Amino acid sequence: MAVVVVTDSSASLPAELVAELDIAVVPLHVLVGDRTIREGVDAIDIDYGSDTVTTSAASPGELRAVYEQALERSNGDGVVAVHLSRQLSGTWESGRQAVRDMDAADQVRLVDSLGAGLATGLPALAAARRAHSGAPLNVVYDTAVAAAGRSRTFILVNRTEQLRRGGRLSSAAAFFGSELVSKPLLQIVEGRLELREKVRTRSKAYAKLVAAAVDAAGDDGAAVAVQHLGAEDAANTVATQLRELLPGIREFIVAEFGPTLAVHLGVGAVGVLVLPGGCA
Repeated sequence: MAVVVVTDSSASLPAELVAELDIAVVPLHVLVGDRTIREGVDAIDIDYGSDTVTTSAASPGELRAVYEQALERSNGDGVVAVHLSRQLSGTWESGRQAVRDMDAADQVRLVDSLGAGLATGLPALAAARRAHSGAPLNVVYDTAVAAAGRSRTFILVNRTEQLRRGGRLSSAAAFFGSELVSKPLLQIVEGRLELREKVRTRSKAYAKLVAAAVDAAGDDGAAVAVQHLGAEDAANTVATQLRELLPGIREFIVAEFGPTLAVHLGVGAVGVLVLPGGCA
């Protein structure tokens, strides 16, 4: 067989790539009142503006079950699990607990993607492609770690209350009120979500977003993803500009943010996720 790559549902990978590369996806949870909804599994109808909707990580038991199934599928070649930044979610820590309780713990390697959304998905994709080339466990693991270290994320949101309330926005950004800033431009740095810049107008905000992504992509080709929540036109405009400005793009994905991220980012969010060097 081959090493099997696991990720979580926040990674937002297209279903066709998940199927093609045999990636195992663990659902995270959206909590709506007294209901627990599994992202990517259960039907979800969410009011993203509600203060009563929140999210939770996968449990150690859920992760252990997926890791053990993946290890069995690998015929002992091993598992590399790439998860949402441990600074933003308890999923990685749940994974660590799950591995600690496994008999074959040395055959399961955890990777903190240091990102969210397709900034988790792209390193998982790079690792899965390396696994399908026949690479051994250590090489697949190193591929995921290296890709996570290169990945860059930039996100425009309309408001920051949900992120601050959930403790996912650096306290350094708490000094400004969202009512004073029409478009806060955020970035993920070493796994933490931080304020990059305060932008007054919508047009300038999108220009800053595109410029940040172009600068991060470099000249050696990159995998690029644009994600959004309820902002398809804006996302397509950003994608068009990036394609024009980055002719050497190796891979391009446009997708919506999954519910577990959307709950915190809010409607109108647009993000660009860049992996310099690509994930081939």
